[in-house]
Amino acid sequence: MYAWLQATLILAVVVALHVPLGDYMAKALDGGQHKRAERALYKVCGIDPDREQDWRHYLFALLAFSLMSIAALFALFTLQGKLPWSTGHEGMPWRLALHTAVSFTTNTSWQNYAGESTTGHLAVMAGLGVQAFASAAVGICAALALIRGLVRRDTDQLGNFWVDLIRTIFRVILPLSIVFGIILIALGVPQNLGAAHTVTTVAGGQQTLLGGPVGSWEPLKLMSGDGGGVFNANSAHPFENPSAYSNAIEIVLMLLIPTAFIRTYGRMIGSLRQSWTLLAVVGILFGLLLAAGTLAQSAHNGTVTAAVGGQYEGTETRVGVPGSTLFGVAATGSADGAANVSYDSFSSLGGGVLLSAMMLGEIAPGGTGSGLYGLIMAVMIAVFIGGLMVGRTPEYLRKRIGFPEMRYVVLYALVAPTAILGFAALAIALGDGQSSMGNPGPHGLSELVYAYTSNVNSNGSAMAGFNGATDFHNLLMTAAMLIGRYVPIVFLLALAGRLARQQPGVVTVGTLQARGVNFVALATGAALILALLNFLPALSLGSLAEGLMRS
Repeated sequence: MYAWLQATLILAVVVALHVPLGDYMAKALDGGQHKRAERALYKVCGIDPDREQDWRHYLFALLAFSLMSIAALFALFTLQGKLPWSTGHEGMPWRLALHTAVSFTTNTSWQNYAGESTTGHLAVMAGLGVQAFASAAVGICAALALIRGLVRRDTDQLGNFWVDLIRTIFRVILPLSIVFGIILIALGVPQNLGAAHTVTTVAGGQQTLLGGPVGSWEPLKLMSGDGGGVFNANSAHPFENPSAYSNAIEIVLMLLIPTAFIRTYGRMIGSLRQSWTLLAVVGILFGLLLAAGTLAQSAHNGTVTAAVGGQYEGTETRVGVPGSTLFGVAATGSADGAANVSYDSFSSLGGGVLLSAMMLGEIAPGGTGSGLYGLIMAVMIAVFIGGLMVGRTPEYLRKRIGFPEMRYVVLYALVAPTAILGFAALAIALGDGQSSMGNPGPHGLSELVYAYTSNVNSNGSAMAGFNGATDFHNLLMTAAMLIGRYVPIVFLLALAGRLARQQPGVVTVGTLQARGVNFVALATGAALILALLNFLPALSLGSLAEGLMRS
């Protein structure tokens, strides 16, 4: 009962907050006057904010910004030991630095290192913190371009990437980070620039107390879909997540912007009915995941779990099984990847729920921006299937969804399952995958599949038994993250450009309009089809791996 009450309260807060925040984001991000400070920044950077871009120029700007971000992060990590506020840490080896730079630029934030023993304060603030802003904004920019492609007619202009980027950072993410940073600091999250302190305990022993800019980092890592922790234990560490109250706030932060952006979508297309319909789809998917995860983690299989009341191994008692399960489902469903529990300690079915949330394409509600455009892709599939069922030309928002459009949708949908299968199979075939498994047999395979599912889907969560801190996995995961993040964006923006160029059409009155229970069922079914595309490679890989292990 406590689990369901906690989940109901937190989700009610998210739904209540998504209305004003979504309306504000629509007003702040779509059109309007440039602020004086923004104009000054445009002038310094040589940007013409009133010049719009077609999809190719928009894509080029997005990729160029991401490439420069990777280069800047790589330099910061490798030169860390020669810079101020390094707190005694040396520079990273180049393979780890490259992996980490790509990881945070792609909004994945998979960490093949322990934060407290590897990165100093400058690397956290000027490196990871800046990219948490930027990578989240890039996802929102791609979603804004797709929305404009759906709304605009007879044009090839999708907006200005640089304007979208700056507005997202300074008008949305930064103000929210300041507000929630103050709240978390008030709840006990430390915020300082001091080094670690060694103190004498009551029993006479020595203990090292870590510090750092945790309070300013914590809301940003959760809201941006970033998920990387200042400490190796992530949100299981009491300095990142001191209590059940901070745990509830952190869950709200992970779900807030992705959910609010669905409302923003409704405002920008001029139909709030569409946004409520999509929110219903997200609610159904999230509810199914949460129910399955809660039941799996609360199951009393054995005398120990019956005595303690659930799967308590690897769980912080200050948070409990319900808070950990809700946090885990929110982290994998929202593409955030943070953790307040050891995911490797989840039950078999509980870990399967987390894996399912990522293989769903992380659209329940998904990442910042990426969740919405993944959801719209599922809608395209639903509309196309609906058209085939009733024998009409599929249309969505007065845009025809024919073969040319579905070509990009299908290519988008196939990127993740193909990449997961390919990279995981490659890791197993070359032997490096098996040597990195912390456990033998099926669970070791789950650790590896989870790792590459997390990397391809820009999540960043991990089963701790898997050792990714090798030269092989640093480089292979780097390729997985780049393909999983940017190849879908290429197809997405190409689709947006094609939709924007369509002439105004006549909408046929029928069942293909996004309304009512039928459309909710179709969109939910399409999302489950995308999940099946991810599951089939994993099942095939399981059969292959079992044969290799036996031989």
